Amino acid sequence: FFSFFTCAVLPGLIPFICFQCSVTAEARCKLVSWLIPVHRHLGVSFEALCLAVNTLDRFLATTPVAADCFQLLGVTALLIACKQVEVHPPSVKQLLALCCDAFSRQQLCNLECIVLHKLGFSLAAPTVSFFLEHFTRVRMEEPGADAGEASDAGILARGVAELSLADYAFTKYAPSLLAAGSLGLADRLLRHRRPLDLRVSGYREGLLRGCMAELQLLVALNEQSLRKQKEKKKKKRKKKREKKEKKGALITV
Repeated sequence: FFSFFTCAVLPGLIPFICFQCSVTAEARCKLVSWLIPVHRHLGVSFEALCLAVNTLDRFLATTPVAADCFQLLGVTALLIACKQVEVHPPSVKQLLALCCDAFSRQQLCNLECIVLHKLGFSLAAPTVSFFLEHFTRVRMEEPGADAGEASDAGILARGVAELSLADYAFTKYAPSLLAAGSLGLADRLLRHRRPLDLRVSGYREGLLRGCMAELQLLVALNEQSLRKQKEKKKKKRKKKREKKEKKGALITV
């Protein structure tokens, strides 16, 4: 099912840059790299970000886009994705403010209609986020699974997957392969004693190795960014823990 779904929803993503006159791989990298902190700022899920990038790429594969409309396309794709998976999607006003009000509400709404029409309202797609969760669940169901290792690997793998979203070179990989490669690399970097058995992904060892090698190079080039992200998440978890402990102390008193 996953293989069929991936083939059905991710056709011909690789050549879209050749089809575009104004949009380059570098421009796409800048836009997605901007959308990553934007999704955190808005408090929307990683799944929404992945869907937004999928929508963006599929639209680029069908329609030439002017450079001055590219940022508008990015926030439009994010809005469409959030409407699918978020209980409270960001408002049009919020999204336009992030673009320094360079575009009007009407422009965003018009572009939303164009994107929906071009994609034939076919919006669901397999994402790296979905497969990261799926493989982590499979890992947790194994006898003697280490919950701490699984959690740490999932956090680092998500950071690796985020980096890959912005890099045009990784559009050649299926989301399930990227997720498996990200988790495999995370286990290797964290030197886990019980790493995920990558055979659950269904991919050949050679294919997984190739993907992991490219991801490792990407991580080496963006090590500082990943470290900062890891520190932020640690602080967040610490605050949550302290909050719970404080509540527990109050109840005891």
